[in-house]
Amino acid sequence: MSRLNWGKTTYAVLLLGAVTALASRAQTFSTLYDLCSLSNCADGFSPYAGLVQASDGNLYGVATRGGADDGGTAFKITLGGTLTTIFNFCYQTHCAAHSTQAALVQATNGEFYGTSPDGGAYGEGSVFEITPAGKLTTLYSFCAQSGCLDGGNPESALVQGNEGNLYGTAIDGGANGYGTIFRIAPSGTLTTLYSFCSEAGCPDGVTPWGGLAQGTDGNFYGTTLNGGDNGYGTVFKVTPSGTLTTLHEFCSQINCPDGANPRGTMVQGVDGNFYGTTFYGGATGYGTVFSITRTGTLTTLYSFCSQSGCADGAEPYAGLVQGTDGNFYGTTWQGGIGNCAEVGCGTIFKTTPSGMLTTLYAFCSQKSCPDGDLPEAALTQDTDGNFYGTTANGGTATVCPGGCGTIFRLSAGLGPFVRTQPGGGKVGAGVKILGTNLTGATSVTFNGTPATFTVEASSVIKATVPAGATSGTVEVVTPSGTLSSNVPFRVAP
Repeated sequence: MSRLNWGKTTYAVLLLGAVTALASRAQTFSTLYDLCSLSNCADGFSPYAGLVQASDGNLYGVATRGGADDGGTAFKITLGGTLTTIFNFCYQTHCAAHSTQAALVQATNGEFYGTSPDGGAYGEGSVFEITPAGKLTTLYSFCAQSGCLDGGNPESALVQGNEGNLYGTAIDGGANGYGTIFRIAPSGTLTTLYSFCSEAGCPDGVTPWGGLAQGTDGNFYGTTLNGGDNGYGTVFKVTPSGTLTTLHEFCSQINCPDGANPRGTMVQGVDGNFYGTTFYGGATGYGTVFSITRTGTLTTLYSFCSQSGCADGAEPYAGLVQGTDGNFYGTTWQGGIGNCAEVGCGTIFKTTPSGMLTTLYAFCSQKSCPDGDLPEAALTQDTDGNFYGTTANGGTATVCPGGCGTIFRLSAGLGPFVRTQPGGGKVGAGVKILGTNLTGATSVTFNGTPATFTVEASSVIKATVPAGATSGTVEVVTPSGTLSSNVPFRVAP
């Protein structure tokens, strides 16, 4: 079946009460690295996935093509822009380490985990572990079971649950052939939790393209690209044991004002609601930003291409990240006022929780797009306060048609903070606290309760969740000031 079933239609331009604006002078954009800067693109090119901040203070990511075997690379890059290739993926079918389009996730054990949509022992994708030094181990090859009951072709990143296992989605396979939700232990034991299209007509959705987000209630929340009673995707909740509840079916009204075909992973805001994007639909047909409560009440916050020429962006491929200022930040795959044909080269935007959208940057602001174009990945806010991301095309390398892609930084005037790894845990559990300039820290508290801790490096502290701690903000006192966590830490019962 087609992965997209939306037919574009001409719509009247409606503003939905939201306001867009051009980027203010407070934002500073800079290109950190141009992919394919080395001979034969040994550093990789076309980074479709986003970046992840690691406990060593560097950012890690993947490129889909290039490298020694033309199957892409895994790399690390410093905040100053020095890139090191740590692994070369293979491009042939059945490669144990096939190219990937999903971001890596660093687990609490310090290793990175990722998915490959193809390759593996059966050619239907895999889950792998890779060390910061670049040693890769294939943990699981999909379609190991007859009829691919265990799923196949995972397209999205994994998420580590509070208990330490990893959770993800596969777009194919399962009992009904339309994708699965799975759990995998760091040792490689995989359990299929749910198979989509479990009922006639697939009201529960098909093709879960985006990843999962664990809510503060312990359940996981996600979307399907297609399916539902209307055929344009769903929002669902699934328990850690695999009980699924469909919360919303997109295109619930004529012309899909609530959006259609969500691709990105949702994020839970500090208000408890989940926020996400749809690739199509909305008032203009070019995608939306939405919020949804845990009980399924969906609100369309913004419809893209509400400005002439889609200056505000169009077709957001990826999900959102909530910044430390409470606003949500994201990218659109097209739109903006760059020098691309059709509807533009993509944008970076921020939106308030109520849907007031501001365009922060339009890609391809110069001829030949040296700043990049077509960003497909979500942004990452580093603990230095800045946002980092990738573009699939553009940059200064000329060996790729349309450019080989870039890694960029956007400074939006936000200060440093700390991030916990994981986002929740029981009393007595060990927690890593990521940050910058943590050397000399004198205090760590969990919602005001002092914790024992060790400063392991300038970028990481290891702390123990103290007795009597309650869910709330983690604070670290350093010689340069007090740093607070970007999201509340959840103390599990």
